Amino acid sequence: MTYGGDLVIDNGAYVKLRESELEDCEADGLGGGVGVQQPPSRWCRFWWWARMAVLAIFAAVLAAVVLIWVGPFFMDEVIIPVINWVRRTFSTPMLAVLLFASVAIFPTFLFPSSPAMWVAGMTFGYGFGFLLIFGGVVIGISLPYFVGSLFYHKIQGWLEKYPKKASIIRLSGQGNWFYQCRDVTLIRISPFPYIIYNYCAVATNVKYGPYLLGSLVGMVPEIFVAIYTGILIRTLADASHSRHSLSAPQIIFNVLGFCATVATTIVVTIYAKQRLNDLHKDEQLLLQ
Repeated sequence: MTYGGDLVIDNGAYVKLRESELEDCEADGLGGGVGVQQPPSRWCRFWWWARMAVLAIFAAVLAAVVLIWVGPFFMDEVIIPVINWVRRTFSTPMLAVLLFASVAIFPTFLFPSSPAMWVAGMTFGYGFGFLLIFGGVVIGISLPYFVGSLFYHKIQGWLEKYPKKASIIRLSGQGNWFYQCRDVTLIRISPFPYIIYNYCAVATNVKYGPYLLGSLVGMVPEIFVAIYTGILIRTLADASHSRHSLSAPQIIFNVLGFCATVATTIVVTIYAKQRLNDLHKDEQLLLQ
């Protein structure tokens, strides 16, 4: 009798089928035995590439619609009025104080601080804008840490409901000062929600020192992306408001900058996520 292409003889010996016979079975679609994998047909490959082509065309059309109609409308009706209102209402020192307070306080109340970072980049650029955001982030990640310590047991119970995600962030509470700082940095770079981790970190028993330093190091890429986004929005808003198109060097610079920013963010995020998964697997092996 045969099992997966092997002919079993009564005395226990195995006689392999000839390769030509296996090829004939696969050609006829009969190679479904154990260990025999049929290669995808040309028809399947054609449909896969056809679907990819349709998706690419759809994405290109959607991007064109956004750039030609939605983008200018949103810029004229929302972005430019908001920028003008901010410039008329607040002086530069007052705006700096408000942005610093937003970045520092919003995360405690689970509000996103990214719009404030965009405005900081839009108004102050890379230099003072980075210092302003960085100072606010120090407070923004510290307040939830100390507030979360008041609800330590409740946060522990919440983490127990999501053991898979909790097992990743619990890595930051293990090892010495250096390993805790490294793991916090990787978690900050990874896609794990920034606001949620601010409160969950204390329940992982990570010390405040490595938590603060690792968070600041891990958030540097996000801060630069936010500042760049604000500068790009201001550039597009100025061009739309003055009714003139960007010059060729400006377009090339903005496109290359945007692509480099997106590519760097994706690569760093994937690397951080992969490193966290590797560390988690190593921990599981040690526990076995």
